[in-house]
Amino acid sequence: MLLLAVSSVGIAGLTFQARPETEIVAVAFPVWWDAPQAFTAAASANASIVRLTAVPSLLVVRPDGREGLSRLQQAGAWFTLDPQTIAACFTKAI
Repeated sequence: MLLLAVSSVGIAGLTFQARPETEIVAVAFPVWWDAPQAFTAAASANASIVRLTAVPSLLVVRPDGREGLSRLQQAGAWFTLDPQTIAACFTKAI
């Protein structure tokens, strides 16, 4: 089951990957990170938090400038996604 879940996430990550010119992206940090770690990593990449999701290590952010996506990866992001692809599944209920 774990292998199936991990491979599904990996395939989704490659399929729905954000384009470099995208203004707002969903960014996936390591799943064992808590929200403060993800916030710190996003802030170190100069990304503005747009919204939270139900998964603490998955944030929707606005990268700063053209090199924003590469700075997010340097800060520890596994991959970036088009935020529309996660909207229905990972929206945090208030």
